[in-house]
Amino acid sequence: MFVKRFDEARPYEAPNHHGVRSLRLQGFEPGGPASSWVGLSHILPGGGAGPDASPLEKVYVVLAGAITVRVGGDSVTLGPFDSCFIPGGETREVKNLGNAVATMLVVMPYPDEPK
Repeated sequence: MFVKRFDEARPYEAPNHHGVRSLRLQGFEPGGPASSWVGLSHILPGGGAGPDASPLEKVYVVLAGAITVRVGGDSVTLGPFDSCFIPGGETREVKNLGNAVATMLVVMPYPDEPK
């Protein structure tokens, strides 16, 4: 078992994100998960990510607030404990259209070359 306390989580900057503050909860460290990593993102009102695509699949789990996710021509608003899976290569856009900070977990496999 590998335990990481919340106060040990380190911030990271994700490309093409604005108004987002993120912490890496698990991954990219000795003793941690071998296949994927987990981030926690706080998305400010008006903040978001994209539009862009990544070769990596991703899972989003909203913990608080609401996030609108657009993939192709489809758009959905996710609330607390809603989740979505986005296949690799899909262009996606994430936005917080509300007035409250939204919080979500992000689960992704490692890129070919870990940072």
